[in-house]
Amino acid sequence: MNRLGDALAEGSSVYATDDDPDLVGQALPFGLKTIEGLLAESPRHKGLLLAATSGFTQYAYAFLQSEADFAEDTDFARATAYRERAGRLYRRALSYGLRGLEEVRPGFLVLLRTDKRTALNRFKKADVPQLYWTAMAWGAAISLNKTDSELGADLPQVEALMQRALELDQSFGQGAIYDFFIAYEGGRPAAGGGSVDRARESLERALRFSGGQRAAPLVSFAETVDVGLQDRAEFEKLLNQALAIDVNAVPEQRLANVIAQRRAKWLLTRKDRLFLE
Repeated sequence: MNRLGDALAEGSSVYATDDDPDLVGQALPFGLKTIEGLLAESPRHKGLLLAATSGFTQYAYAFLQSEADFAEDTDFARATAYRERAGRLYRRALSYGLRGLEEVRPGFLVLLRTDKRTALNRFKKADVPQLYWTAMAWGAAISLNKTDSELGADLPQVEALMQRALELDQSFGQGAIYDFFIAYEGGRPAAGGGSVDRARESLERALRFSGGQRAAPLVSFAETVDVGLQDRAEFEKLLNQALAIDVNAVPEQRLANVIAQRRAKWLLTRKDRLFLE
């Protein structure tokens, strides 16, 4: 059973290199339920816990939350249902993520609430994937449940996990950790601790670590920062830059780039709604 779990936990590259999001979106639920079935038999399998954390987070974003955004103008009820479902799956991913972190460093969950720095200092570079995907699930759950004050109070924990992941391996995912900080810094007002300058610095670092071959940071900055600043020229420039990326240049980023480019195209169709001039 553990060998099968190892194989499934390492199989995400099959999805990552695909160029057909719709096909992947149809296949992922079966794969995720298979992982959950194996976890029922091997509940402490670290690889399966990571696969469940990352898998449910990515599925919820790419195939539920994003679809909700695309549908909102024409079918509000459908968009609402998709967001509610995405929120539930983010919470499920978070549950697996916290279990995974506890397996890696027993006692982490208790210590996180009482001595955050000590709790996080126990993690090593090999733990970055679990830190990253747990934080992504946690942050996404918060973003879709803004009325949940108890969940919202956990935002400092999300930042702390991401900061520790960044300290350990800033090159992870070709700079993917910086994508989080683009939205985190750029999506908050200065009075709330946000910083356009720090968001721009994160964009530059994300592009440097990816050699300019990942579309997601460009799309995130355009959607979060440029819309907030009402900088239409840079908005269009960055989205067109994202669309110009060759999705076949870096096979392991192919699916992520296709999904990000799909969002870039959608955002460009909405520019007259997003900008006053």
